[in-house]
Amino acid sequence: MTSCTSLLAEVRACTICKADLPLGPRPVLQLHPKARILIAGQAPGRKVHESGVPFDDPSGKRLREWLGVTPEVFYDSKQIALLPMGFCFPGSGKSGDLPPRPECAPAWRDRLMAQLRHLELTVVLGRYAQTYHFDSKGMSLTDLVKSWRSHWPQAVPLPHPSPRNNLWLRRNPWFETELVPALRKRVTAILGEQ
Repeated sequence: MTSCTSLLAEVRACTICKADLPLGPRPVLQLHPKARILIAGQAPGRKVHESGVPFDDPSGKRLREWLGVTPEVFYDSKQIALLPMGFCFPGSGKSGDLPPRPECAPAWRDRLMAQLRHLELTVVLGRYAQTYHFDSKGMSLTDLVKSWRSHWPQAVPLPHPSPRNNLWLRRNPWFETELVPALRKRVTAILGEQ
């Protein structure tokens, strides 16, 4: 655990892309070597940057509903690791937040992932994380999520739980009738084994 603690301290002190961050660096992540579920996200939004708490926003509420977990379980780093592709708020663009800073994942991701030796499920949210975790180049988000069974039960691609994806969810009712119940069952089984 000492190497993980020192690595987390190093990440939280990171200033690699300081000049390119509109609100300055504030790495937001959650990690413990005992975690059995990984949420691989994109980057924190403005609200999360301000609070310093991962998924402390409407996206987090929806994600916890999809997983079927309470906030207490979700924020227990010994159960769930929260590791976005970029750790700091990248700023806002015309249609939402900007992409994760490109410096972050190459600098930290492999070292942090190496700490997670007990993972049983990786939940992959959004395009940037999916490109990293899956061979999904050229696939639409819908096609990748529809192919969830081909990655199951070790990993599952999900749309980002942002309210911006309400239209996608309405157009794809199978997501909440097929995938979400299977996801909840898997999460319950993993967390119940502890």
